[in-house]
Amino acid sequence: MGALKKLAGQTAIYGLSSILGRSINFLLIIIYTGYLSKADLGAFTGIYALIGFLNIVFTYGMETAFFRFSTGKNQDPTRVYHNTQSLLVLSSLILGSGIYLAAPFLAEWMDYPGQAYLFQWTALLLAFDAVLAIPFAKLRLENKAKTFAGAKLINILLNVTFNLLLLIWIPGWIQSGMLPEGILGYQSTWGVEYILLANLLANGLIIPFVWWKAGFFSFRLEKEILQPMWTYSLPLLFMGLAGVTNELISRLLFEYVLPVNFYSGLSSREAAGIFGANFKLAILMNLVIQAFKYAAEPFFFRESKEKDSPKMYAQVMHAFILFCSLLMILISVNLNWIGPLFLKGDAYEMGFSIVPLLLLGYLLLGIYFNLSIWFKLTDKTNYSFWITFLGAIVSVAGIVFLVPVWGFMGAALSTVACYLVMVAVCYFFGQKYYPIPYQTNRGLGYLILAFALSYFGYFLETGVGSLDFILKNSGALLFIAAVFFVERKFVRSLIAKKS
Repeated sequence: MGALKKLAGQTAIYGLSSILGRSINFLLIIIYTGYLSKADLGAFTGIYALIGFLNIVFTYGMETAFFRFSTGKNQDPTRVYHNTQSLLVLSSLILGSGIYLAAPFLAEWMDYPGQAYLFQWTALLLAFDAVLAIPFAKLRLENKAKTFAGAKLINILLNVTFNLLLLIWIPGWIQSGMLPEGILGYQSTWGVEYILLANLLANGLIIPFVWWKAGFFSFRLEKEILQPMWTYSLPLLFMGLAGVTNELISRLLFEYVLPVNFYSGLSSREAAGIFGANFKLAILMNLVIQAFKYAAEPFFFRESKEKDSPKMYAQVMHAFILFCSLLMILISVNLNWIGPLFLKGDAYEMGFSIVPLLLLGYLLLGIYFNLSIWFKLTDKTNYSFWITFLGAIVSVAGIVFLVPVWGFMGAALSTVACYLVMVAVCYFFGQKYYPIPYQTNRGLGYLILAFALSYFGYFLETGVGSLDFILKNSGALLFIAAVFFVERKFVRSLIAKKS
């Protein structure tokens, strides 16, 4: 269990910045729902869905390729770093310029006439994100946890500060007379514009610091290094595109497939804002998954050299399912106070019922990440594309056919269906090409139990606040008791001190 404990420790260290940073960033939802219109929230949801999609294009699987070729291909890690970073800087310049020039077309296509500047800023933001990817990966690979955490935290705090300044402080100072109207070109009608600008400023300012800490690179484009990396990463690019489609397509397409007046008193864009805001509640699960991924990806590649690595991967999966299942229950049964805490306004409660489903979707995505190690280690990355492409088809079909009938719930069901299909297919081929002794039946049982307890607790209402809290959270206690009863030996091994 030593390696498993090591992974847990690395998850705590590397994930600290992700959890704390995302938690701070999550507080921005309070600002957005409290100070922006639902139409602005809809615009925010759509544009950031586009950013999430294009981020994959700008990095095209090179982060995973960097881990693979720096650890298991007998390559000089320094040469791999210089070449990978050089390629990403060059490609970011080319792709960013293309989007910048195409901004007027994108503005018209996404129904933002006269707002081409939004997509020009988006181009710069995408380029900044891309040139930060490999330096951050290098810090993880070298176990520079404190530096990684510090850089991530600085970035988040800068973003939050700029959001507060542009959306709250400056308008307040203008209203009180401390600042004149229109100072430095300030536009009181802007909303999503200032969200983008804050993000852009924060990412731009952090680049020199991260490059300094990771090590400045010398510009190199060596064919013998980059050609095999490109062959490895190309399927991951398409996997990423299909994967982000699965994750974001519901938020991107929702307003376009939702029938007019489906929700009384709400436009389609306003309904999309409500859906996107509730999706943010489910990201509480994604915080943990992201923290796990930061530590797990370099860990998996390093452990692949060990004889008992398949057994280790199975133990990691089992612990992951147990912890995240409990988290799903705790969030779901406490939505009656967690939801209003972050989403200000009665209208947002319309979407609370989909959150347990979305939490399950993110949990399945985390399971898929665990399962995907087989094609990364066997260099069969072409399977990654076909699996995620199948998921994308399921996701798009679900949005098109279910949203017009069931609205928010249809979008949530499409997300779960997508990841469930991906998990099933990835598991099937993984056991064929790289068998791992997962506790499949037991893990599936825990997922079903956790999901049932989540919705039971969510709908349980007596009208007495304190009693509701006790009864709702008794489901989590029941789950913990079941785990301790069935997994006594496994749990003891996880919490036992090293001899």
